[in-house]
Amino acid sequence: MRGAAIVAAILLVIVGWYLGSPLFIRTTANEALPITLATAPSSTATSAASISSPAATPRTAITTVLRRGELHYVDTLHNGKGDVLLIAVDAKQFLRFEDVAITNAPDVHVYLSKDSGGKWSDASSTYVGALKATNGSFNYELASPFDLAGYSSVIVWCRAFSVLVTWADLEKP
Repeated sequence: MRGAAIVAAILLVIVGWYLGSPLFIRTTANEALPITLATAPSSTATSAASISSPAATPRTAITTVLRRGELHYVDTLHNGKGDVLLIAVDAKQFLRFEDVAITNAPDVHVYLSKDSGGKWSDASSTYVGALKATNGSFNYELASPFDLAGYSSVIVWCRAFSVLVTWADLEKP
């Protein structure tokens, strides 16, 4: 009897830690804005005696904000603040979380959704990846080519409890 009580207490502590600890654990990521460096030849060799390769000058890619949104408050335990951007850098597209603070939860993931206002379903969304951090600025490279048409929000979702953590409706800047 005493052994069963000890096992039950240990299981209760483990489950309690799994469920409660994310509320106290914060992670931070600070990734730079995605910038691609490309090189363009500035000149070519003009004589056959010259064995040097063409000189290259670096070119910085242009970063374009395609859509932007702000994370929303759901309730005391589920909320976020900060900006979410869909950006293009040359031919690549990225989802960027900029200076965010998001409530942690177990098993948190990011989706692009065709619904707005925090509504979400598997049928109307595309999986982006696991949440990289609860605080800071970080990027997700989207599959190329990615057609953004019809997507109107970013959803941060806790799979373990099937609950919305926060969302951002996306609008053209």
